[in-house]
Amino acid sequence: MHISEGVLSPGVLIAGAGLTAAGVAVGLRKLETKEIPSVGILSAAFFVASLIHVPIGPASIHLILNGMLGIILGWKAFPAVLVGLALQALLFQFGGITTLGVNTLNMAFPAVVCYYLFGWGIRIGNRRLVFILSAFAGGSCAVFLGSVMVGLSLYLSGEAFLPAAKVVVAAHLPVMVIEGGLTAVCALFLRRVKPELLEGAYVPKQSS
Repeated sequence: MHISEGVLSPGVLIAGAGLTAAGVAVGLRKLETKEIPSVGILSAAFFVASLIHVPIGPASIHLILNGMLGIILGWKAFPAVLVGLALQALLFQFGGITTLGVNTLNMAFPAVVCYYLFGWGIRIGNRRLVFILSAFAGGSCAVFLGSVMVGLSLYLSGEAFLPAAKVVVAAHLPVMVIEGGLTAVCALFLRRVKPELLEGAYVPKQSS
């Protein structure tokens, strides 16, 4: 869901950059030194997952994993997403530097929303069904909210982009289902082999 250079209006670009700067500042304030390796791993997963792009007008569709980042990292998803998108822009020309703020906001803010909406389900570690449903909902909802924000960014830059905005949202409906399932599978895998990565979102129950 990268928006290309030269598409958005200056006002949207400035607003996106400002809100992203605020989100990154909050995320960095909450980031502890011991968490940096985990955030780096998740940022790398986000980077790799969104390398395969299918162009859709001025944007594109691809796997995102922002829901996974959100339910694990919360506000720390902002710096993780920013690093991933910056590397993609610099190395592969996906998105762009001027749109980096908007693209980060469109991916990271839904991640934070899903953290607050569905993170409680991940924290209930002894209820497997609730855990799975919460992870699925987090992955799906993050993609839906992200596509809506991309569409809104395009629409706010000009009503001529309204058809493209609708196409972006519609094109991500199947991606929502895929992301939901992938997020649930990844969350279950991490709970089994690396539960410390879910620390803050999932607290394993101590055996007596």
